[in-house]
Amino acid sequence: MKSQVAAEVAAAASLARSGWRPARGELLVVAVVDEETGGALGAQWLTETHPEKVRCELLVNEGGGGSFEYNGARRYGVCCAEKGVFRFTIITDGVAGHASMPGMGDNALVKMAPVLERLASRQPAYLLTDWPRAFLRGIGEDPDDPLGSVQRLRAADPRLATMFEPMLGVTFTPTRISASEKVNVIPSRAELRVDCRVPPGLGEAEVRRGIAEVLGEENGAAWRIEFTERVPGNGSPIDSPLMETIAAWVDEHDPGAEVVPVILPGFTDSRHFRAAFPECVAYGFFPHRHQPLVEAAPLIHSADERIDVRDLALATELYRDLALRILG
Repeated sequence: MKSQVAAEVAAAASLARSGWRPARGELLVVAVVDEETGGALGAQWLTETHPEKVRCELLVNEGGGGSFEYNGARRYGVCCAEKGVFRFTIITDGVAGHASMPGMGDNALVKMAPVLERLASRQPAYLLTDWPRAFLRGIGEDPDDPLGSVQRLRAADPRLATMFEPMLGVTFTPTRISASEKVNVIPSRAELRVDCRVPPGLGEAEVRRGIAEVLGEENGAAWRIEFTERVPGNGSPIDSPLMETIAAWVDEHDPGAEVVPVILPGFTDSRHFRAAFPECVAYGFFPHRHQPLVEAAPLIHSADERIDVRDLALATELYRDLALRILG
């Protein structure tokens, strides 16, 4: 994001120095804090407390723009939607006892073993909404055959399948487990935290259906679940003048390349703008041509996180041109 903010600011400053003023509307550069922890002190506070200062019809944010090769063509993902979170806790119960006598109690932690095994072995069945269907069509695959599409993606480049498969439905990832507070006490209760991500348009009913697919029907004698967070996914229309403008720009600067809509498995501040301004079309797009998606994605939050400086210049040109083309 430091690179994208720099490109956006440089583009706006360049336009201002040139004497350009929009023929219609306004150009705003909004820099906020706190996105990594939910945006409560940044975008959420700003859109709820001072909506008049940031009201917008079009928004370009993070979350897309990485290029990738598939079926003989280069494509750039435009982030049109973001998954929501329906995190839940799986709980097993037992009877406490002294750990020196393993058979004395009923170990709640051991009961988690089959639960973890099932979570490791599969994900819920695909449930395609409009955005992933458009993505599969955009890369030349059949949205009515998502399993075959993923298999072909995996055969072409396993890294692409890893990044794009989560768009196709609800996902479960166990991330934290807790049991006894003392090493010498058999736990009477164990808790497993599961990070569950849900595409926009789907909700708790689909999550519960996925739990039944993966773990079986909830059985209080063996395990039970409690939801800890329910935040629906969010998205913007795929077809819009902003999408047409981005697509035309990409074709001019990378002839033969195309744009495809993607769903971000995580979330950005775009959700706060979509919630505050229902008419707002918000996309994530920061074009990476010289450092493709399969190289850039593993670096996020990792060691030596970086981008190619040529892509920094490319993005700056994009933001400048979008302002000129859309605002006149």
